[in-house]
Amino acid sequence: MRLFLLSFLLTSAAVVVAGDNASLSGKWQIQYSIADREGKLGCTFTQKDSELTGTCTSDRGDLATTGKVEGKNVTWTYKTDSEGGPVTVVYKGIVEADGKIAGTIAAVEFGVEGEFKATSSK
Repeated sequence: MRLFLLSFLLTSAAVVVAGDNASLSGKWQIQYSIADREGKLGCTFTQKDSELTGTCTSDRGDLATTGKVEGKNVTWTYKTDSEGGPVTVVYKGIVEADGKIAGTIAAVEFGVEGEFKATSSK
């Protein structure tokens, strides 16, 4: 009985750890609101260990992204042009229990922040 209980506890722990480090690889739909503007992006991410790379597609074209995944925390960044100058856009979010990501979006050079939600379309 003890051996069965120990096996059950170890298996349960492995499932919890796997859930905390779920891969974000695949396609995602991002909805954001920042500086009185709302929009949508389609992103495709590839995760290798804690490194996140990919491409987000906007009305300005494809934007190369880089980021990190640390447990349930995820960040990614891309650079774009706006109003004649470069803009660094930073997303910081938390993977929620339902697998969606929610957090903040910041346009660094403009000093503005907003919110975003991401839904997997795998």
